[in-house]
Amino acid sequence: MSAAIKLSSPATREFWEIPVLFEDEHLLALDKPAGLPVPIDPDNLERPSLMKLLHEGIAAGKPWAKDRKLTYLNNAHRLDAEATGVLLLAKNKTVFMALADLFSAEKPVRKQLALAWGNPPGNSFEVDAKLSQHALKPGLMCVDQRTGKKSLTKFEVLEQFSDWCLLGCLPATDRNQQVRVHLKHAGFPVVGDEIYGGKQLWLSRLKRDYRLKPGRDERPLMGRVALHAEELSLAHPVTHEAVTIKSEAPKDFRVALKYLRQYATGRSRGGLDDGDQSEG
Repeated sequence: MSAAIKLSSPATREFWEIPVLFEDEHLLALDKPAGLPVPIDPDNLERPSLMKLLHEGIAAGKPWAKDRKLTYLNNAHRLDAEATGVLLLAKNKTVFMALADLFSAEKPVRKQLALAWGNPPGNSFEVDAKLSQHALKPGLMCVDQRTGKKSLTKFEVLEQFSDWCLLGCLPATDRNQQVRVHLKHAGFPVVGDEIYGGKQLWLSRLKRDYRLKPGRDERPLMGRVALHAEELSLAHPVTHEAVTIKSEAPKDFRVALKYLRQYATGRSRGGLDDGDQSEG
């Protein structure tokens, strides 16, 4: 079977080749690209979504679906449209229900990376703050300790820079936009997350002798929310064996880290490797 699933949206003329990170007869884990929502956006039904495209591909008998004899796919957990990385899908309803039980019991361990503004005082911290939908802003979430749902995220400082930090994020619960809202609540909004107070990251702010070529406009180092789901560990819902699924941080994330390490005097606490220094 192909190592990638090819999806397209004729209406928007977009195309995605999505790598498969893990697969067996019960589970399918994809490396979700940035900007592609997982569920259908009720406020914009014309916007492509991953699940809609997958279901359309199954119904149309696309080669990737036909080769796998797929008749069912459902996502077992949330992943923000702006985020990249591991997304786990169930291939039948029985497995989906078993995964839903695991996630509701907070059993899987999900590790996400976030580039955030600010400098947390210690090596780790946690945010235990209930979340609910924003009453005045559809599609957004907010901290609501009175009527919100239980939400807990643990954070580890992997690297600290002059005005930014690389965080390892472990959401124990599975709420919409949880990591982003918890980081805003803690005072460390995610880079590029402008709806939650996270400003863009510009090379001109990092590099003192920065010069832009005539006629060019500067682009932010990351044109999206700097959030990546890098690892998911769980007991297989059928075999009960330990399964760990990993996704490498995408190029834009690695490039942003490269420039932070070069110009923002980072102090490593066990973060990502520098990677290809020729990027960017």
